[in-house]
Amino acid sequence: MQLLQALCQIHAPSGNEALLTEYLLHYIQQRQQQWRIQPTVLAGGEFQDCIILVFGKPRTAVFAHLDSIGFTVRYGRELVRIGGPNAATGYQLVGRDAQGDIACTVVVDEDTKALSYDYHREIERGTELTFRCDFRETATTVQSCYLDNRLGVWNALRLCETLENGVVVFSCWEEHGGGSVAYLAKYIYEHYGVRQALISDITWVTEGVHPGQGVVISLRDSLIPRRSYVEGIRRIAEAADVPHQLEVEGSGGSDAKELQHGAQPWDWCFIGAPEDNVHTPDEIVDKRDIESMLALYQVLMREL
Repeated sequence: MQLLQALCQIHAPSGNEALLTEYLLHYIQQRQQQWRIQPTVLAGGEFQDCIILVFGKPRTAVFAHLDSIGFTVRYGRELVRIGGPNAATGYQLVGRDAQGDIACTVVVDEDTKALSYDYHREIERGTELTFRCDFRETATTVQSCYLDNRLGVWNALRLCETLENGVVVFSCWEEHGGGSVAYLAKYIYEHYGVRQALISDITWVTEGVHPGQGVVISLRDSLIPRRSYVEGIRRIAEAADVPHQLEVEGSGGSDAKELQHGAQPWDWCFIGAPEDNVHTPDEIVDKRDIESMLALYQVLMREL
C-alpha cells in the first residue's frame, strides 16, 4: 500500500497531470527490469502527459486515468470545480502558486452554494487546489482522497509485473470531460490492431454493490457496452473463481465513452473495486475488493 499512498499524494488534477506522469515514468524505468516482460514505453510529444506501455503481442488494452478532481481559483476567493468533487465547508485543500505552498479550506455559502476558500491571503487566479491527502490503512480497508483513480493506476502498475501480452494506457482529463483517449485509442488500433479494452477505474458502493464482495463488472452505466464482450468476461471470471459483483447503473461514465464514441470498433468493459464516500477526501475501499480486482485483470489479460 506504500505505492498507493505515494500515488494519492501527488498533485494531478485534470489538465495538470505532469507530476504524476513524471513519477510513473521514473517508477517504470526503475522497476521494469523486474517485470516478466520489458515493455515499449511511449510518452511525450504527441502523447502529451499520457503513457502507453506495449507488452509482447497485445490483444487487449487496459485504460487507467491519471487525473483527479479538484478546484480552480477564479477571481477573488471564488473556486470553480474541476470535475465533480463533493464540497463541504472545512474540507482541507492544498496547492502552490508563485508565492509558495498553500493549505486552505473550502467554504460553501449556505444560501447560494457558491464555493470559496478561507486563507490568510488571496491565491493567484488559475491555481489548482486538491484535497489534502490523509491516507489511512487498516487491516481491512484503505481510505484517502483520490482512490478514484489512483487505485486504478495502482492496479495497472501491479498488472505490469506479470503481463506478457497487452497494452497498458495511462490517460488524462477523464474527470473533466475526457479528451485523451480518442487519440490514444486511434494510435493503438492503427499501430497494434488492438480493439478490446478493460477500464481500470473505481466505481461506487450502492444498494446493489457492497464492499468486500469482490471487484465489480459493470453491465452498463450511462453507456452500454457490447453484451457479447461483457458476457465473455463474466464467463472467464466465473471459471477462474474470482469474487466479483455485477453493476447496473443509469449514470456515470469513464474513459470508455471515448472508445464507444470513436471511429474504431472498440469493445470495452468497466471493471473496478467499489468505493464509498465518492469524490470526497475520505474515499474508502475494502482490501478484498482490491485483491480481486488485480486477480481478475491478471486472468483476463491472459484469456481475452
